[in-house]
Parts: sequence; structure tokens; C-alpha cells
Amino acid sequence: MFIFTANFLTMLAFKKSDFKFEAGTDEAGRGCLAGPVTAAAVIIKNSSQLKNVNDSKKISAKNRNILKELIESEATYYAFHHIFEKEIDEINILNASIKAMQESLSKLEIEPQFIIVDGNRFKPYKEIPYECIIKGDAKYLSIAAASIIAKTKRDEYMNIIHEEFPMYNWKQNKGYPTKEHRKAILEYGPCKYHRMSFRLLPDQLKLDL
Repeated sequence: MFIFTANFLTMLAFKKSDFKFEAGTDEAGRGCLAGPVTAAAVIIKNSSQLKNVNDSKKISAKNRNILKELIESEATYYAFHHIFEKEIDEINILNASIKAMQESLSKLEIEPQFIIVDGNRFKPYKEIPYECIIKGDAKYLSIAAASIIAKTKRDEYMNIIHEEFPMYNWKQNKGYPTKEHRKAILEYGPCKYHRMSFRLLPDQLKLDL
């Protein structure tokens, strides 16, 4: 059951181009201290089924999960991909984010004819034309759907590794740099899921709480 309010929703544009198979792509977890950066790619087949889709950051966790199931079952071709901590540390978070998006595109059942990317950075992929769109997840349906898939798939993964290291409370903070997360790093130190190239603590020495 959807629990959206009418004054909250704004209908997003169906497509940017005239191509039949236009894919939107977005990532989640770029600013986290732990866990992967996760990207998704989505091609919309039937926009009428996705009228409640919007930028994942504007939707509650409950509604994101409802919409994830709808996106997966009703109206799209979709794929997602994780890039994990070790590779993030090796190639940096920007390159990892772009690689995650490209890997997601490579997993789609149908190869896109045009790609729209949330943000302002991307790299050519298979000579397919693309366009970067600032705040694209609030403008285009396929990017918003990709943001929901990326966010929910990453959250699912963080819930799993939370069970291995519950002291960091990743089930709640999902690896983001909250005071609680940083306090746990200060107390217990980092673990194998932390991104060691990131500043885990302010100046790596102390934490102001």
C-alpha cells in the first residue's frame, strides 16, 4: 500500500532523448566511511506504473522498499553493481562510482541506446551517447528509479554486514559518517569493511562529541 501524499509528489520526465532504450543510472554510498558504493541502471518500459517514483533521498525507507519491488516487477529493465572497499581505496571514490554505474549498464538485459547520468561526471561507455544531469534523480524517472534500486540494494548489504560488526550500527547509519559511527571507530578501530583511504575520524586523532 502506498502512503504518499499528493502535494509531495512531482511527476518526473519520462525520457531525455527520443531513443527507445534510454537508461538512467545513479549511485548510492559515495560519502560513506564503510561498505561499497553501489550503482544501478534502469530502462523504463512503462512509465504509468511508476508515477510515485522520485529521488530516493526524498522518500522514506518504507516507501523506497515498496517502490523497489514495483520497479523490479512491473516496469523496467534494471541492474545493479557493488564496488567494494578495497577497490575504492585503490582507484578512488569518483572512479569507483563511475565504474559501478558502467558495470550496472553492462548487466542490463537490453543494451541502452542513450544514457542519462545523475551528477556531472561520467566516462564514455561502449561509444553510447550520454548526458550528465545535475540533480537528475529529481528530474528523470529512470534516474530516480536507479537511485531507489541503488539505495535499497546497498542498504540490504549493509544490514547483512551489520550482523558481523554490530558495534558500528550499520543497520541504522548504513556506513555514513554519523557521530555514532565515528565514536565506534574511535572505540573499536576500523574493520575490514571500512574505506581506509577516507578520513574515518577528524584529523585521525580525536573526535569532538
